[in-house]
Amino acid sequence: MLKGILAISGKPGLFKLITNAKNSIIVESLLDGKRMPAYATSKISSLEDISIFTLDGDVKLGDVFAAIFEKDLDVNPKKATSKQLKEAFSEALPDYDEDRVYVSDIKKVFAWYNILKDKEIITSNSIEEMRKEEEAEEGDSEE
Repeated sequence: MLKGILAISGKPGLFKLITNAKNSIIVESLLDGKRMPAYATSKISSLEDISIFTLDGDVKLGDVFAAIFEKDLDVNPKKATSKQLKEAFSEALPDYDEDRVYVSDIKKVFAWYNILKDKEIITSNSIEEMRKEEEAEEGDSEE
């Protein structure tokens, strides 16, 4: 579900990895569809590598998005207060570490979620596929 979806520090929105170039990667904005190079000097994060701190360890961002989707939380991070953001986030991830997960992080999670849902990257089918992949990985690691 999140494979090839990137966040680039200093650039709004999310990007889809298109291809590798000589000294950069070519990405396409999910907001406006424009393509551009992203260089190694930019801080580039793959969404599938991001985790959220919880009291018991870390939870992958994909699992957080799945919980938000399943609970049908509709939060506009630009209009919601800090309290509303925290309440909605704790509904999706009740044991998140409030000392290490800041309101700015929560805002970003909801903003990213809204983009992915609008672009139909997060759907009930994509979440189902993600769950199946996780179960398969767990099965492989137990052997």
